[in-house]
Order: sequence, then C-alpha cells, then structure tokens
Amino acid sequence: MTHASQELQRVFKTLSDPTRMRILRLLEREELVVQELMEVLGMAQSRVSRHLAILREAGLLSDRRNGTYVSYRFVPPPEGSWREAWAVVKRSLGEDPTSERDDLLLQRVLEARGDQSKSFFDSIGPEWDALRKVFNDDALRARAVERLVAPGLKVADVGTGTAILACELGRLGLEVIGIDHSRRMLQVAQGKIEQQDFPPGGSVELRHGEANDIPIASDEVEAALAHMVLHYVASPVEVIREMARIVRPGGAIVIVDFVEHDHEWMRQELGVVWMGFGLDDIRAFFAEAGLPNVRIEQIDSAARGRDLPATFIASARRRAAANGESP
Repeated sequence: MTHASQELQRVFKTLSDPTRMRILRLLEREELVVQELMEVLGMAQSRVSRHLAILREAGLLSDRRNGTYVSYRFVPPPEGSWREAWAVVKRSLGEDPTSERDDLLLQRVLEARGDQSKSFFDSIGPEWDALRKVFNDDALRARAVERLVAPGLKVADVGTGTAILACELGRLGLEVIGIDHSRRMLQVAQGKIEQQDFPPGGSVELRHGEANDIPIASDEVEAALAHMVLHYVASPVEVIREMARIVRPGGAIVIVDFVEHDHEWMRQELGVVWMGFGLDDIRAFFAEAGLPNVRIEQIDSAARGRDLPATFIASARRRAAANGESP
C-alpha cells in the first residue's frame, strides 16, 4: 500500500465516526473544554475524551491550558487529503438536523460563560474601582494609550467598566464610546463622567452592549481598546474580530491582558473566565480576525503585596484598502 493510500485510509477512519465529525465542527467554531463538549453532545466524559484523544493523535487539534482546564480547538489543515475530506464532511454536516441542535446548545454554553462574568460585574458594581487596584495597572493603561492617542480621534473603549480609562482618554481630547454589558457598571460610569471637565473635542458616550456584538457601526471609530477585558469574555477571537470591524481601515486595535498563568485565586476573587493567554494564542486570535501583523510587548508584574501574572500589550492596525478596494 502506498503512502498516499495509507494517508487516505487514516483520514477516512478518523472522519467516519459521526461524533468525531460533530466535535471537529464545534471546535472549528469555538475553543471548548471537555465539560462544555459534554454539555453540547450530551455524552459522558470518558466518551468525549476518547474521541479527543483520537483527533489529537491525528494532529487535528490544538490545545492550551486555562488554569486547571484544557481548551481544544480545531484548525483545518491548509491543504492535502485532510483538507479535502473535511470540506466534504462540513458540507454534509451543514444539512444535518443534528448540527442545528449542536449550534443551539453551543450558544447556550457560550452564554453561560458570559453570564459568569456579567453576574460578577453586576454584583460588584461600585466596588470595582477599589477591587481593580489589585491589577496595579495605571502604568499599563498609560502605555496602552500611547499606542493610539492623537487628539480628535474617535475611539472605542470595549469593556469600559466604570469608565476610568474612557475618562482618561476624554481628558486627552478624544471622542470616546464606552461599551459594557453591565448596566450597574454603566450607572457608576455615568456618575463619574458627569464630574469630568473635558477639553474641547473630548467626550465620553456610554453604550450598553456585548464585546462580541459591539453596538458600533462598521468603520465608525479610528481605534478600539480592550483593557483587561479578554479574560472575561466567552470567545476572545470574536471580540478581536468585532474590534477590527468597527475600526476604519488603517485604524488601531489594542489589547491589554494577562499572560497565561495558574493563579486560581483570580478565578474566585476576580471572576475571570480565562487564566490569561499565551502570546502565540494572541497572535493566532489576531490572525483569525484578519490582523496578522500584531505587535506584542510583555511586561512583568510590578504589583506589591500580591502575586500577579505578567501582562501583555498587543496592537495591530487594520489593513488599509488598496486601489480603492475594500480591505
């Protein structure tokens, strides 16, 4: 048997199982942990883990540790037999009623992720300003602002919280749109904004909405910033994709967040969903959002009295249109 025949036999054997096809379809759409796959598929852990092991052995899955959990993702091979076979399988699954059920349950799983952080912020409300001092992040905010500030810019502060950063940007003469999913946090933010004395051109407008469905029109702002937000969202890549959508061609997207860590106390005390991110994961997220030329700077923690992970500042610019074409 030739090598090509052996490879085809391996492809067909791996993809012949309906459950493995469903798993790959789910993991192509979203990064999931075993428990979440169990909820969508309605299967026991042993069965889901067995299929994941087969798919990993076939080289079809990437994984990364998120604290005590492992998240899995399927990135289809760019070429060859696997790619061609998956294209056929994907078309077939698109007509399968089971896929519609899987999509509905996947959406519920992602909503549950978001509800975890939403409940935390709704409960913490006015106390957030004091609690967030654990981040010791004033210097980080300043360094992030340096990457996008020019007076007169219209910028989005995604996950604005109590509008600390939005107000700083407004005082620099920027027109800021602050977005947050917690109405209680926005109430606190509005009170803070009313106390500001912004210079000409500086302002802060608040909008209620989700980071993965930003209530801002496409190409509406010159820059978008998400400061210590990504580790609270259900799908980081969707948020970056949304930020790229609302930014005009040539505009900046800036993310500040924690590097991958194992500080479980942060899950309990700060309500985080993700235990930081590997820098390669961030590069992959930006690339998936159509932003391949990302610049990343890692900064060691300068916090005193608390063991905090390192942080990173990642930034990229949306590609400008060429020859009058859309980017």
